[in-house]
Amino acid sequence: MKNSTWFTLLTALLLLSQPLQAKEKITLLLDWFVNPDHAALIVAQQKGFFAAHDLDVEIIEPADPSMPPKLVAAGQADIAVDYQPQLQMQVSEGLPLVRIGTLVSTPLNSVVVLEKSGIQSIADLKGKKIGYSVSGFETSLLKAMLAKHGLSEKDVEMVNVNWSLSPSLISGQVDAVIGAFRNFELNQMDLEKQPGLAFYPEEHGVPAYDELILVANKNRLADKKLSAFLSALEDATIYLINHPEQAWQDFVSYKPLELDNELNRLAWRDTLPRLSLRPRALDNQRYQKMAEFMQRQGLMKNVVPLADYALQLP
Repeated sequence: MKNSTWFTLLTALLLLSQPLQAKEKITLLLDWFVNPDHAALIVAQQKGFFAAHDLDVEIIEPADPSMPPKLVAAGQADIAVDYQPQLQMQVSEGLPLVRIGTLVSTPLNSVVVLEKSGIQSIADLKGKKIGYSVSGFETSLLKAMLAKHGLSEKDVEMVNVNWSLSPSLISGQVDAVIGAFRNFELNQMDLEKQPGLAFYPEEHGVPAYDELILVANKNRLADKKLSAFLSALEDATIYLINHPEQAWQDFVSYKPLELDNELNRLAWRDTLPRLSLRPRALDNQRYQKMAEFMQRQGLMKNVVPLADYALQLP
């Protein structure tokens, strides 16, 4: 009995004397300030799923939302949150980026009008003012949606409202907006007692696509910490789908004063069904169809081979 006790104590002392394995550091750049679109990432951080996979993840909210993919391409960060269509334009311009995972696997973008406006279809937008934030992909989405209903961009007046989508619509500056995220702007408008009506691009001539994805540098894909990161993300996704209320508490604990509000709670409800349940999984056909669509819209000169910019890590 005494020998057994001494052996146990000796083993414990030896274990304590060994240096703890250093966790792999990962710098993760978000696309915007923290919000429910990042649910799986924040839950992975707060519940310790990253730590369980020996990762020390630094989550950074960008001052300039256009910079994260460029910083990853330059080797100054490990992973960035990006958008599928933007990635396809970025790689066509020569950036060494590769999609390694998906956060939100459905489009969030939409055309929104006030419910009381009397606009019941895309065809009713003829002669109307439409607000937008970013020209390029968003205006190309609108062009395709209009074409589906026999209209062209000449049938509407485009107005740059910067990022003031809901306010410009509610104030009457414009009759509709493109670029409104269906899980946020619609809830924001409801809270302001100005309910909106959304038209979804994937129902009006635009191929379905992944809204939020994760990209890494093409020259660093052999780094095993990327696969560990995705494993932690998978664990977090399973947890938050099985325990949405507890996961909400974990999410808001990241920044209670900023995140714990009614808009985020409503957005959380509407975002969870759109999260990718298999963050590693890649839908090849979806990416190919969107690339071909973007080429037809003049957003890219060439369709880059899928294997050059999207993969499913083991």
